[in-house]
Amino acid sequence: MNRSKMLPLAPFECASHDIANSSPLSPVLGGEGRGVRGLESSTGLALSPQPLSPEYSGEGLHKPLARIKRNVPLPYLILFGLVAWLTPSACFAEAAQPKKIVTIEGITEYHLDNGLRVLLFPDPSVSTVTVNLTVLVGSRHEGYGETGMAHLLEHMVFKGTPMHPDVPKALRDHGAGQNFNGTTWVDRTNYFESMPATDENLEFGIKLEADRMVNSFIKREDLAKEMTVVRSEFEAGENNPGHIISQRMMAIAYEWHNYGKSTIGNRSDIERVPVDNLHAFYKKYYQPDNAILVVAGKFEEAKALGFITKYFGALKKPDRRLDNTYTEEPAQDGERNVVLRRVGTVGIAGVIYHIPAAAHEDFPAIEVLSNILLDEPNGRLYKALVSTKKAARVSGNAFGWHDPGVLETSAQLESGQSPEGARDALVETLENLSNQPVTQEEVDRAKRQIAKDITLTLTKTKNLAIELSDWAAKGDWRLFFLFRDQVAKVTPADVNQVAAKYLKQPNRTTGLYIPTKEVTRAEIPSTPSVEELVKNYKGSQNVAAGEAFDPTPENIEKHLRRSELPSGLKVAVLPKKTRGEIVTIELVLRYGNEESLKGYTTAGSLLPSLMGRGTKTHTRQQLNDEFDKLNARHSIDGSPGSIGISLEVKKSNLPPALKLIGEILREPTFPAEELDVIKRQRREMLERAKTEPRMLAGQEIQRKLRPHDPTDVRYVPTIEEGIKRIDDITLEKIRKLYTEQVGAQGGELVVIGDDSETTPMEVQNLLKDWKSSVPYRRIPDVAKTDIAGERIVIDTPDKANAVFVAGHNLPLSDADADYPALKLGNYIFGEAPLASRVSNRVRGKEGLSYGAGAMLMAPPLDKAGRVMLFAICNPKNIDKVDKTIAEEMELMIKTGADETEFSEAKKAYLQSLKAGRANDFALAGQLVQDMEANRTYAFHGEQEKKIANLTLDDVNSTFRKYIDPKRLIIIRAGDFNKKEKKPDEKDKKPEAKDKK
Repeated sequence: MNRSKMLPLAPFECASHDIANSSPLSPVLGGEGRGVRGLESSTGLALSPQPLSPEYSGEGLHKPLARIKRNVPLPYLILFGLVAWLTPSACFAEAAQPKKIVTIEGITEYHLDNGLRVLLFPDPSVSTVTVNLTVLVGSRHEGYGETGMAHLLEHMVFKGTPMHPDVPKALRDHGAGQNFNGTTWVDRTNYFESMPATDENLEFGIKLEADRMVNSFIKREDLAKEMTVVRSEFEAGENNPGHIISQRMMAIAYEWHNYGKSTIGNRSDIERVPVDNLHAFYKKYYQPDNAILVVAGKFEEAKALGFITKYFGALKKPDRRLDNTYTEEPAQDGERNVVLRRVGTVGIAGVIYHIPAAAHEDFPAIEVLSNILLDEPNGRLYKALVSTKKAARVSGNAFGWHDPGVLETSAQLESGQSPEGARDALVETLENLSNQPVTQEEVDRAKRQIAKDITLTLTKTKNLAIELSDWAAKGDWRLFFLFRDQVAKVTPADVNQVAAKYLKQPNRTTGLYIPTKEVTRAEIPSTPSVEELVKNYKGSQNVAAGEAFDPTPENIEKHLRRSELPSGLKVAVLPKKTRGEIVTIELVLRYGNEESLKGYTTAGSLLPSLMGRGTKTHTRQQLNDEFDKLNARHSIDGSPGSIGISLEVKKSNLPPALKLIGEILREPTFPAEELDVIKRQRREMLERAKTEPRMLAGQEIQRKLRPHDPTDVRYVPTIEEGIKRIDDITLEKIRKLYTEQVGAQGGELVVIGDDSETTPMEVQNLLKDWKSSVPYRRIPDVAKTDIAGERIVIDTPDKANAVFVAGHNLPLSDADADYPALKLGNYIFGEAPLASRVSNRVRGKEGLSYGAGAMLMAPPLDKAGRVMLFAICNPKNIDKVDKTIAEEMELMIKTGADETEFSEAKKAYLQSLKAGRANDFALAGQLVQDMEANRTYAFHGEQEKKIANLTLDDVNSTFRKYIDPKRLIIIRAGDFNKKEKKPDEKDKKPEAKDKK
């Protein structure tokens, strides 16, 4: 979708650090929530969800798909602070079989006697299985002094049970890799994992979630450490003014409802929460009658039901009764304003309006309105602010929650621009739609965009599984399909009606307060009866199922078809049936050389983006509309010397989609007004970087590790140099680069999916006779290994979070004999998510950082590797972080890994490689790299064999050979001059006592 989503309101991810793209339908797939605000979650049926009506049935998808990984042991119901252990027989008494409730479009719901709701979504075409446990508790359910408790508890549930004392390691050992997480949002908490699809992993995931839902330790000593980790996450949000201004607006938009409270919580609540209170909160909400389990992906339904009955069915239904939350936010009776003043260089303006809940009949029209406002480049707000140069970018979202939510929009400014002017332009555009009603064309475009996103979500089993859990949190998982059908029926009259109804002055929250002379309130309707809405809903769509494909290197290479086009492009085709008949394409065109690209660094970085903003026959908006009509997702990016095109489309729409790609490549018009927009957005980003610790530290380490002459295309400029280069670039320079050097004389094409036989020749027809007179020669990556170690401190005043970054170069490529051993050694040391030595020590044991680890990078064609270390922390803890990482590196060099650590890491790493190949886009990217390096996919099979045959001595000796603490360039960025305020006696955290 073309609209710019607002990360500030996306949920927090707390168990891992991957941020998935938010769906336009709900902020469910992760992302750093609204600064101190939310973690992913959106519940449903209040706290005590009603069972789904048996009358609700549906037809549709033959077999749904999904993937995630988790594991669960026998629950020993441990009462905190007591030494009362139930025997396994008491915990796992024989349970009744699950009761089938309804099937909608291939997704079947079951109920257990203890109240657990189960969604099964089998899909044989994927090679992974996903287990998703959603507990219907979020920040909406927290009481006075409990803010952040749901989120903090999410962290604590990763601290283990008697049966699973090390949850991250257990997940790693079952191949979850980086595909597991826990997230908290306003209405629910969610835990999910994706693993290679085996019966063992299926049972593990179900068993783990049943176990930790009721048997997690919640220890005082774990809380003391994890509190500082959560505080570090809190402080990371405090660094982002966009997150904080959003939080401030929400806080005054909601006077009574908990949606106005940050999901990550108040700092004092985070720091002082008594462990007994946290444990009571856990026992109250983490029960089978308040949870929804989703299993999706490649599994046998009968086996899944058997495991669910064995582990979840044996859990007793609690005696307590959860009451529905009942606080309703009264109609806002006047505009509200807030001002945030913090160190920075770029202003932000924002506006919020209250809207109904996701289940309300008005919400589909509001979602369409949101798209009309935020679309690029034809969105109403884009035209009013970006095109008129009042702002560098606009973003926003309509947040449909269990209870009435908000429509939020914001404008990111350029340095020196007036936030008041941007705010006034936002308000003028939003509240005067009655003078310029939305048109049929705008509504149709927005509906196509939403339909495209839904269509593509339906083809991604894992994403759909998580999406459904979020809609369940809004009231019922079937609302997702009902929403889809309702959007299709939205008319311009519906959109104009909701705009007039909710985008009005008394319902507005911005940065200023102006009294009104009379009351004109926008009454927000109550959440309708979800049971009545969905009880007769039947569903409407089918999605073609894919084939079961084993993503081993041998099987991939066996099915690959390689060729070379007359133009010179290397081709790799992997025919296979995919869910929804989706074809994935990666096309990379390479041009120029080290000499010809001198002076064209900025032009080369802007060229790909500008190419996609208009052709001889289509404007930027028309291109977006055409891709939306085809349900095609595309992107174009690159760097000096290369242009990359990604395309994801149903096979029946592949030819017209390729034709559009051909236009972008062969007939770009390089609109001057679009270059102006790109320049202003790049400049805004660089201005913002001047005070951001992460960006400053990241840029400085790159400059130190890759020093080049300023005229070299590989040179990393300073922020000021980058701004000047953006200011100086001209349209003529970009056109000259394209005309003289770009062509199809070199590059790679990868096609994965159905109908791949004719695609290469279609691409050849698009690119034929397109050659440049400038010869293409690859620009090598150069990594000097004689760079001396040093320490650098970067001061960033008024930033609550600090950054530690370190690294040094390595004379290594991924084809070198030592690479497999060094990669596995670094996996043990710092790469295994939440289970490496660095993470275990810095985050797990010491509680110093939300995220810490190490990365090893080595290219395929140059001996230009590097090792990088990173951590974020409170500025006052930077010395401890520095010292702790140094100690772990010295220990790894001196004593190395032990046999158990080595064997477990080897198994886990090999499983993670297999899981990674299940993603077609990731596989396509790897094939592009392989073709550039003139290697087959058998190379990866050989690498895995080498890893499997490694000895402990191989790993330890190779790590010692390459990793040198004395050569590290260490960069610390943060506010290290701030004086710590000494707490008064009343600020000290009370010492809680264990119950006896």
